[in-house]
Amino acid sequence: MASGNPTLIHSTISSSYNSNHGPSNDIASFKEVLSSSTRVLALCGAGLGASSGLDTFRGPGGMWRNYRSQSLATRDAFTSDPGLVWLFYSYRRHKALAMEPNEGHFALAELARRMRKDGEEGFLCLTQNVDGLAQRAGHPEGSLKLLHGCLYDIKCANSVCDYRERNNFNDPYHPSLGISSEDDEKLLPAANKVQAVATYLDPNKSTTTISKDELPHCPKCITSLLRPDIVWFGEALPGNTIDEIDQWIDKAPINLILVIGTTAQVYPAAGYVDMARHAGARVAVINMDGEGLGSAGGLGKDDWLFVGDAGTILEEILSRPSSEKEKE
Repeated sequence: MASGNPTLIHSTISSSYNSNHGPSNDIASFKEVLSSSTRVLALCGAGLGASSGLDTFRGPGGMWRNYRSQSLATRDAFTSDPGLVWLFYSYRRHKALAMEPNEGHFALAELARRMRKDGEEGFLCLTQNVDGLAQRAGHPEGSLKLLHGCLYDIKCANSVCDYRERNNFNDPYHPSLGISSEDDEKLLPAANKVQAVATYLDPNKSTTTISKDELPHCPKCITSLLRPDIVWFGEALPGNTIDEIDQWIDKAPINLILVIGTTAQVYPAAGYVDMARHAGARVAVINMDGEGLGSAGGLGKDDWLFVGDAGTILEEILSRPSSEKEKE
């Protein structure tokens, strides 16, 4: 296992951006380092999906049906009101399926293919996103690790039952969870509404009319409910995923780490930024905001900060230099 492996519990911390030297935003120098790198790690967050039009459910606008989205992403909320939690994720599945991968997703997928040599992955993408857009962009499976699961994966809520479904794109997943056009409008996040922040409902109080009998049940153990195969707050990340990441990290030094659309405040994901940096990797941050970068803060003169739309920026900075194209 990689030394200094971060804790495996999904949690958040607060950090602030602090740089005494100032990073570069020079695309040419970044491309030069990228083209000479043999090992590149990327950490992707909600900002990448936002370029496709997806709600991030973060910050003051991170509301759904007057609920704080993070309060619904817990085992306690599911135990208390599984119908409400299922509706929330059914809405997210519905919206994500209506979106298309953006230029950034395709650029990362192409970089993964470009850096795969002799059967070895020279590029590894760790995504905190559950929207499935990277997979739909054709990102090679071997170089993509889903840290927090996927909206289209399902598992039994009973931890001793091993039933799982992968890549179930049915919309709705279950007849009881259908979202009509009218419902779609009702369930829009109450973004930027002060009253929504002040009057959000208690997720421990049932407000849905969907009974447990109407919800999807496990076909294997019969009695238990199915749930989205998402890593909720307070849950450990999949051990096999962490092991695969550690094995890749331990193989050889990382030359460059890309921090894309994330404030790098959620562990263990944020810990990989620290790990790569301490091992000598240079850091490139691509984000809508240059402040509050969490573990990706403290960028120095040998690092890069590209502020703006992640999809647009990635398409530009990850494209091959003309000199490389001429060699083909």
